[in-house]
Amino acid sequence: MSASNKDRIYLSPPHMGGTEQDFVKQAFDSNFIAPLGPQVNGFEQDFSKMSGLAHCAALSSGTAALHLALRILGVEKDDVVLASSLTFIGSVTPVKFLGAEPCFIDSDYKSWNMDPDLLAQAVDYYISIGKKPKAVIPTDLYGQCADYDRILEILKPHGIPLVVDAAESVGAMYKGKHAGKHALMAAYSFNGNKIITTSGGGLLASDNKEYIDRARWLSQQAKEPLPHYEHKELGYNYRMSNVVAAIGRGQLEVLKDRVERKREIFDYYKKALENSPGISFMPEADYGKCNRWLTAMLIDEDKFGASPDQIRIALEENNIESRPVWKPMHMQPLFKDCKSFGGKVSEDLFTRGLCLPSGTAMSKTDLDRTIESIRNCGK
Repeated sequence: MSASNKDRIYLSPPHMGGTEQDFVKQAFDSNFIAPLGPQVNGFEQDFSKMSGLAHCAALSSGTAALHLALRILGVEKDDVVLASSLTFIGSVTPVKFLGAEPCFIDSDYKSWNMDPDLLAQAVDYYISIGKKPKAVIPTDLYGQCADYDRILEILKPHGIPLVVDAAESVGAMYKGKHAGKHALMAAYSFNGNKIITTSGGGLLASDNKEYIDRARWLSQQAKEPLPHYEHKELGYNYRMSNVVAAIGRGQLEVLKDRVERKREIFDYYKKALENSPGISFMPEADYGKCNRWLTAMLIDEDKFGASPDQIRIALEENNIESRPVWKPMHMQPLFKDCKSFGGKVSEDLFTRGLCLPSGTAMSKTDLDRTIESIRNCGK
């Protein structure tokens, strides 16, 4: 069978659990189709119970959640926000939305996440020039939590808020608590390729009720509590719809299963490929449990006999989707004038990294087909 006749293996497609349509039917039966409604309230309550974060606002995207978090913290023009360099752009564009300047912090090899030592250098630098950062946004890369406690040790003496970009880490754990729990606020994503999905959507969570109440208000155009439409502040159309939230409620019911399956997929790839010369995998930090949203591996071209891009092309020829590791933000043309601390680690991970198909509905046949295609690229 030619590659064109083989079923496509996607990177991380949606995987429904079975009860999503029941919740959607409830939304239709109640005629709450527009934004807000009982399913939004229910989704927020369900997520709060699952994560241990007391208050949640369901929103249109993870980017919207981070935008609101920074707005609530008073980030404005010419402020500095420290952020992970190795991340998706949606975790740092909200800084620019507000006219502030991102400064990028490199990764460490232990977790692939923000390097606390470099963060400490950056904080000291900005304090020394009288420009205390308004917030720090570490990204939980590929479902692995950043080292929150170490980061907080650096930030607390200066009163700098921690906002976690937990877009990729729903279901992951840090020292026995859910991803983002240690932060002042945490942003989550339920995009179509995430470990659970609402088709599109996000959520801002915090143990601070005031913050989440304000997030809800800002996300609904900052309308004053009057019978007519009156606005004293700039707001946004950022609320999640009732139908989308209904999908999320069904997805939350299977989150535990999805994390287990993602980790099984990672282990299957690792067992099959780790003895191949030049191949290694993203490590799991000793402080937590990664949800393994995407299985990410590193390739030493000289030892393996093929580069990550050659492997990616070979997989594509076999109708298998894969993706390079995120291109670091400090390498992006959009941010060419932004300051950064370090950079060599994330550059190396980008150069040698490849994300493999990790959909939780993948069969053993799908996994074996992917593994065989990778092996065929080697020496």
